[in-house]
Amino acid sequence: MKIRCAVIVGVLSLALLAPGGASASSHIQYGVQDDAWLLYGPEPPAQRIQILQRLGVDVVRLTLRWDTVAQTAPTDARDPDDPAYDWDLYDPLLERLRAAHIAVLISLWGTPEWANGGNTPNNVPDDATSFASFAYAVATRYPWITRWTVWNEPNVRVFLIPNSPSLYVARLLNPAYRALKSVNPRNLVAGGVTSPRKTPSGVSPIAWIRGMHAAHARLDAYAQNPYPVRPGETPTSGGCWRCTEITMATLPKLIAEVKRDFGARTRIWLTEYGYNSKPPSKWLGVSNALQARFVGEAALRAFLSPKVDLLIHFLVRDEPNARKWTSGFYTSRGRIKPSFNAFVLPFAQVSRRGTRTTVWGQVRPRSGAQPYRLQQLRAGRWRWVGGTRLTTRAGYLRRVVTAGRGVRLRIWSPRDRRYSAVITVR
Repeated sequence: MKIRCAVIVGVLSLALLAPGGASASSHIQYGVQDDAWLLYGPEPPAQRIQILQRLGVDVVRLTLRWDTVAQTAPTDARDPDDPAYDWDLYDPLLERLRAAHIAVLISLWGTPEWANGGNTPNNVPDDATSFASFAYAVATRYPWITRWTVWNEPNVRVFLIPNSPSLYVARLLNPAYRALKSVNPRNLVAGGVTSPRKTPSGVSPIAWIRGMHAAHARLDAYAQNPYPVRPGETPTSGGCWRCTEITMATLPKLIAEVKRDFGARTRIWLTEYGYNSKPPSKWLGVSNALQARFVGEAALRAFLSPKVDLLIHFLVRDEPNARKWTSGFYTSRGRIKPSFNAFVLPFAQVSRRGTRTTVWGQVRPRSGAQPYRLQQLRAGRWRWVGGTRLTTRAGYLRRVVTAGRGVRLRIWSPRDRRYSAVITVR
């Protein structure tokens, strides 16, 4: 079995990096998650939506907390109009996103005290029906939302106690799956939503996937948060292939594991990903320039995988505490970072043979084919490479240019009046 998995991972690695695979996942969507900023950000609500539109996000992931909506036990838990339910925090935001035609992925999380014997929200509910009834109520209230994840990082105790894949499946995933499908058969439900590695008190994502399989999990997609966990790790290198962790660098390992345990039809959603930038980060931080470069490389990495349907960037705005998350497109004081433009115009190198270099990118805002131009730095000056060209209808571009090792390239979007991050040919 180890030999067979190693072969599968090796083949998938080559497929991900092969130049000819650059059309493999043309239906992938890219989005963001930043619950605090979306709900309480310093900008007016309409301006926050405008920022999302300027970024060109396809989808927003939002955590909808069970313990916030249902602080007391409802009489009819399946009825979203039950007096115990309070939707005031989420209704305005979700309606604004709907009006802006921005898709939403809802993550259901947080057990209220009345459902877990007075414990904290990260404790599993006492039975299998209460959470299912809540999922039914949420899906009934927001019928235009069709993508859901059940919980977040249940393999670590910060989010679920106990760390049991069988309990997760029995009391959370499978009951919610049945409830969501009964409201709308078109609802897509992802399980897992695992953190990239085992914590001292948690479970590795590999063990979690296998535990879910043993518990007969029902799911349309497996969700993973493939953050880097090692200094020097990039979206395509530096990961540990023999370990039980799963990061973006070892994405083929996740693809092989999900296929083995849940079948070839199960999709993969990458539901949280990002790099802290330093300064100010004190933890696994990279420079602002590297953060921007990795945004493009991660976008390409996901695009090249035919199994990946979503890649969600975390965050939009840095947290004020530098010991927490600084993976945003803005600093905590609202200053724009290079990663903003890198998300709007992701740009990355696919391959190089001598001076024949293949590059890939996307112009994300708006829909339909978009104009762009390519630039190369020569003799200290940025010079145009050819004239204006159009992307595909999905906004993608793929170019073969004459550029050897060390040449610097970038793209320009005239409609956005922005340059992408600069890539240096390797």
